[in-house]
Amino acid sequence: MTHKNTRLFGFAVLPLLLGLVFFSASLTPSLIPRPWIVQGALAGLVTAIGYVIGQLVLAAWRAIELPRLSGRAAVVAHVVVAVPVVGLWINNLTKAADWQDSIRTHVGLEPTEEFHIFAMLGVALAVFLICFAIGLAVQWIFDILRRRLYRVMPMRTANALGLILATALVFFVTRDGVIRWVFEAMDQSYEAAQDLFVKAPPAPDNPRIPGGPGSFVDWGAMGQPGRDYVLGGPDAEAISDFTGRPAKDPIRVYVGRAQAQTPEERAKVALEELKRLGAFERKVLIVASPTGTGWLDPGGHDPVEYMHDGDIATVAVQYSYMQSPFALIFETQTGLEQATATMQTVYRYWRTLPEDDRPEFYAHGISLGAWSSMYSFDIFEIVNDPIQGALWTGPPFPSALWNKATSARNPDSPYVLPLVGSGALVRFMSQFDGLDRDAGPWGRLRIAYLQYASDPIVFYEPNSVWRAPQWMREPPAPDVSPEMRFMPVVTQFQLVVDMILALAVPPGYGHSYSAEDYIDAWVGVTAPAGWTEADATRLKERCGVEWGLGCRN
Repeated sequence: MTHKNTRLFGFAVLPLLLGLVFFSASLTPSLIPRPWIVQGALAGLVTAIGYVIGQLVLAAWRAIELPRLSGRAAVVAHVVVAVPVVGLWINNLTKAADWQDSIRTHVGLEPTEEFHIFAMLGVALAVFLICFAIGLAVQWIFDILRRRLYRVMPMRTANALGLILATALVFFVTRDGVIRWVFEAMDQSYEAAQDLFVKAPPAPDNPRIPGGPGSFVDWGAMGQPGRDYVLGGPDAEAISDFTGRPAKDPIRVYVGRAQAQTPEERAKVALEELKRLGAFERKVLIVASPTGTGWLDPGGHDPVEYMHDGDIATVAVQYSYMQSPFALIFETQTGLEQATATMQTVYRYWRTLPEDDRPEFYAHGISLGAWSSMYSFDIFEIVNDPIQGALWTGPPFPSALWNKATSARNPDSPYVLPLVGSGALVRFMSQFDGLDRDAGPWGRLRIAYLQYASDPIVFYEPNSVWRAPQWMREPPAPDVSPEMRFMPVVTQFQLVVDMILALAVPPGYGHSYSAEDYIDAWVGVTAPAGWTEADATRLKERCGVEWGLGCRN
């Protein structure tokens, strides 16, 4: 180990070299392509993290009083380590653009024309220096604390306690100060974007639309995502024009978060509105959980209304105003509680109806809505009177039920697209393989997962800080770059950035789910009567017009 005073421009050399190793690794491909400015920020951050890790290792080395090199021997040792590290850094810089193109071509994007290497390096340097300055501030706090503690306790004890106190101080200031401020600011900004109450447009005159005359739903409390949902979708005329058969206007019920104070109260309003509109007299009933902002994917709902001639009712209740990644962190419990209240309230009423005179019951959710919908799926309550099925799209990685289903996969099936038993209960599909991969017939209850291997919301792995995720130990799926490699710590942060950018790809990749794939999924789950492959093909052709980018070309 080298002498503690060996530094370059004020930086400890060995920790800086470890930071450069992390920088080099951050240039390698992950699941979602990164613009040069994002790559620069990532590279600067992981360089700072590598530097901190290197400093901690040196501190531990000195603390246990292991031998250290000095003088000429120290210089030679630094050069021996630096030459391959700098060579690796230069080599990876020359490959960075090609690596990003390898991701882009696998997720349906054209190769980038220019990666702006020097601009990226500038961003990386700026981020590294900011992180270094923050580190100096933390060091300053630590030094003040430990020096005061020297007066009352031995040096080693004071150092340890000072580190604990400094860490705790930074944690609580960040959590209760910075993070809480950011959380409140985001919540207020997203709530303002909902156009609630006085900012809402005029309520509809049609009593068949929630928020209209006689409705239990407050139009002003519904929010923009809810209003878009209940006013959107095909009507009976559009459906009949497609199928050539008589059709009904689909029923869509949406209750905004501002409707009432508690999840249970909002769920009761949803149930009363369903009853008012005659939803339990329809053929199909879907309880859907929206994303964090309250958004419901048109590509996931419009197709199933065509399939069942509009004889369908769907209900959703909002639980948050924030984007799903933030709601996942800050309002997880809120989403789970609302989904559970909605499912229990609707299911328990549905269960009181005669079996031969009630709609087929399905659960659905995308992203954070999939997680909350799965959470609400109480097998102990429904086992004696089960619903007909569920379609969960892009389930986030913490989803307990998804993890159990994935863990139960047949040993010879891939992690990103498992086969579970004969497929009687649970099936997985992607944009490349449908639900019919399973050899056996469906059972009474049909559960389907629609997921893409390039979706980091699904395949983020918290343990990737020290070990490769299971899916990285298998041959890559068609939408994943074969040049992706695992690097401790760095891969973790690459995947975090991937989650942030998960929607910045064309439909059919990442976390951007295609209506074309929803069509195949809903056909498998709901088994619409008389539906044919030709119908599915025609609907996929139509969805390019109805939902724009909802279908892949």
